[in-house]
Amino acid sequence: MKLRRRAFAATAVTALLGLSSLTGATAVAAEDTAATGYVALGDSYSSGVGAGDYDGSDCKRSANAYPQLWRTANSPSSFDFPACSGARTDDVLANQLGALNSSTGLVSISIGGNDAGFGDTMTACVTQGESACLERVQQARTYIAQTLPGKLDTVYDAIRAKAPSAKVVVLGYPHMYKLDGNCSVGISEKSRAAINAASDDLNEVTAKRAADHGYSFGDVRPAFSGHEICSGDEWLHSVTLPVDESYHPTAAGQSGGYLPVLEGLA
Repeated sequence: MKLRRRAFAATAVTALLGLSSLTGATAVAAEDTAATGYVALGDSYSSGVGAGDYDGSDCKRSANAYPQLWRTANSPSSFDFPACSGARTDDVLANQLGALNSSTGLVSISIGGNDAGFGDTMTACVTQGESACLERVQQARTYIAQTLPGKLDTVYDAIRAKAPSAKVVVLGYPHMYKLDGNCSVGISEKSRAAINAASDDLNEVTAKRAADHGYSFGDVRPAFSGHEICSGDEWLHSVTLPVDESYHPTAAGQSGGYLPVLEGLA
């Protein structure tokens, strides 16, 4: 009887050791197949409008955009770049999420500026004077406070559903202007301050929604400090031809402003 018990015990130990080895092998295999692909979602600040060297599509994806720079530096197992000029939250939902899957290990996104009417606001400020500018900025700030949070929640929920293993980095927007800077012409100082305040609202709302979804928020305002319009060392375009590059980061803004923030969080 004792021999049988000892034999059973030995068999059990052997089985447990075998199971432990199998579990370890499974863990190694799982680690080897970890999600490592990178998908860059978002609007023109992510596609790289203003940075030149575009892909020829209407989305104006630039070879100098921070997603392309991060890809070159880090060599992810796969790379998809559906970010597109002019994109709003609804466009991300309709046109960009197809690139996400269980193998996606990193997602970056900037979104929300177009929902709040960034382009229309800047047009009003440049062409219609201070009063119209301040009115339009206030409309944008109201939208950011009341409507944008729900729009962001829908996008962030959809990203998690499509890419459950991904690290998600949500990138914000810089201040447009250095106040009391060296611009002698252009919109009024009061208008510049209002635009910067709207940018603060946009960043604060975006950061809160990102945090509530467990995502990292990349605040690019410190990186762009000293490089705003009117700084004398601008990483942002003022009014340009073609006009769609106006108020977007230059190639230096992508590499010196956005890329380091993504690198620090990815």
